[in-house]
Amino acid sequence: MKWNLRLAAANRGIWKASELQRMLAERGVVISAGKMSGLWSGQPNTVRLDELDVICAVLGCGVEELLLPEPERVPVPMPMPATDSQATAVGQPRAVAPRPRTGRSLPPR
Repeated sequence: MKWNLRLAAANRGIWKASELQRMLAERGVVISAGKMSGLWSGQPNTVRLDELDVICAVLGCGVEELLLPEPERVPVPMPMPATDSQATAVGQPRAVAPRPRTGRSLPPR
């Protein structure tokens, strides 16, 4: 996901992080200077859902304007070769073989 706060704010005439920080504080969300820097720079460590609600309310936008999906950046998994256990159809029961017990188990480490 790409964090798009700076562009969403600029589209509404908000050009400084401190201005948005003040507007958020007026709505009850006090954000530290360090966290605001991360939000503004596009590299936030975390964004709480309640903060996201207030950001959307202050900017008058939806979440889809702040969070842009980037599916092309998701790695494609390597295909696994089919085995007999994977060849069973979905919803079909598979035979479960019990494990043989060969004496005592090892003590915990």
